[in-house]
Amino acid sequence: MKEKILKYNIPNHVAIIMDGNGRWAKRIGKQRVFGHEKGTKSVSDCISGSIEIGIKNITLYVFSMENWKRPRFEVDALMKLLINSLENELPNLMENDIKLCAIGDLVSLQSKSRKKLNEVMALTSKNKKLILTLAISYGSRQELTNAVEIISDKVKNNIISQENIDEKIINEHLYSRNLPNVDLLIRTGGEYRISNFLLWQIAYAELYFSDILWPDFRKDDFFNAIISYQKRERRFGKISEQK
Repeated sequence: MKEKILKYNIPNHVAIIMDGNGRWAKRIGKQRVFGHEKGTKSVSDCISGSIEIGIKNITLYVFSMENWKRPRFEVDALMKLLINSLENELPNLMENDIKLCAIGDLVSLQSKSRKKLNEVMALTSKNKKLILTLAISYGSRQELTNAVEIISDKVKNNIISQENIDEKIINEHLYSRNLPNVDLLIRTGGEYRISNFLLWQIAYAELYFSDILWPDFRKDDFFNAIISYQKRERRFGKISEQK
């Protein structure tokens, strides 16, 4: 499958909504957490696939603001899985020159999870081949609300002039301020919605929906999404003749 990918048209930033873990586990009579655990293999496949074809940025929707409403058992299990995954993947991150970042309301994370996350981000901060961003305790509406609050406070204190507020100013106050706009958004699990994920950043992204549940999403499935992206014409509001 990889041989069909055009090397001159690789998306710079791919974002993934990793959906279907719970349904996958339910189908085989397991608890939802079992599906999340099995989904780590899919994460590894997409990361290694990104490195193989030269993608520079990949953002994974790990835990949404709304996920805090799930049963306490599942939330605690997900936080434990996050810690274990960070510990297990650190050697791979270092070996493959991957920088780990995170966006979201990180203060709301459990202290052990936040400590391990900060530790791994610090250790990988000099890596350059791929920027892997985890969206944790993240919600796009909350991100935008937070940005408006900060900008409003700066206007009030004469740090920013109201007349100078533009897209650049807004972008600089988002959690994702250091990331490029998303080129390709992938969602697995057969659902066709964005689920409050990177609403600002995907304004001109290509959308790819897969019926495959996340634990079954393999590297070739990821490559299929890239091939689909490469078949599309991105005009950014212009017509074909203006490209």
